[in-house]
Amino acid sequence: MTWRSTPVLVTGGGGFIGSHLVERLVQEGAEVRALVHYRSTGSAGWLDRSPSLKDVEIVRGDLRDRDLVNGAMRGRHVVFHLGALIAIPYSYDAPASYVDTNVLGTLHVLQAARECGVTRVVHTSTSEVYGTAQRVPIDEQHPLQAQSPYSASKIGADKIAEAFHLSFDLPVVTVRPFNTYGPRQSARAVIPTLITQALTDQPIRLGNVTPTRDFVFVADTVDGFVRAGAARDAVGHTINLGTGREISIADLATTIARLCGTTAHIERDERRVRPGASEVERLCADNRKAASVLGWAPLVTLEQGLQQTIAWLRDHQSLYRPADYAV
Repeated sequence: MTWRSTPVLVTGGGGFIGSHLVERLVQEGAEVRALVHYRSTGSAGWLDRSPSLKDVEIVRGDLRDRDLVNGAMRGRHVVFHLGALIAIPYSYDAPASYVDTNVLGTLHVLQAARECGVTRVVHTSTSEVYGTAQRVPIDEQHPLQAQSPYSASKIGADKIAEAFHLSFDLPVVTVRPFNTYGPRQSARAVIPTLITQALTDQPIRLGNVTPTRDFVFVADTVDGFVRAGAARDAVGHTINLGTGREISIADLATTIARLCGTTAHIERDERRVRPGASEVERLCADNRKAASVLGWAPLVTLEQGLQQTIAWLRDHQSLYRPADYAV
């Protein structure tokens, strides 16, 4: 499939992964429309700073508004649905917001896609839906376990997407990224938290440091999305995007401190500790399905990706508040 002149919609196009995806699709020649969260300032999120902005049609709105979503969908052939509430700590405080945006919002996207006759919906899941690994590496048949309101809302969204494929033959592909990181990620994620604290020579304040995660550089994640939008045999599948390698948060902190030229002095911050049964202790992907169905493999090593992320954050420190806990 060639993307040239293909009309696409990216929901959540102003966000971290979404903005990188928009830029990649523009580079591929697609006709890109981005649905970004409405703000009274008129901001398009990270796309405001993107050189691709002039080549993107921006629609400002809210996934909870079915009519607006339907309007944004009209005339599109492929839809990449990334719009979501994603911060796990905030989901403990506002679970209803997560259900409204992630479950009901996804329903609106699927209904609009069906009504508008799109040729493919690429739906975004998350490795958090697996909960703590019961076996490693985690394949797509691993049981789902909702260990936070956020993960529960994403399981709900995944199942709505599955239902629309099986009930109405809607051409849906679900991609399940593991822990994506890179330039533009907010401080609610662990890698920007670690880097910004290390760059300002502060003690590194963390919650639990024993859990392991499978970190994927954003360019690799975006490549998986683009392939999922084009691969002939992908429809109806759920596909992990992960490296198959895991690292503990403690070892990650040490690695980042070394790359930043400082020493990792880790302090436990109780505010950052998840409720005991909610902590996901281990995530590590089985990515064989991504290789076989999409022809996808991660190309950026963790150290390479961290070096690029550190360089970007060093140039954008004014956008972050490393002394604060970003929920």
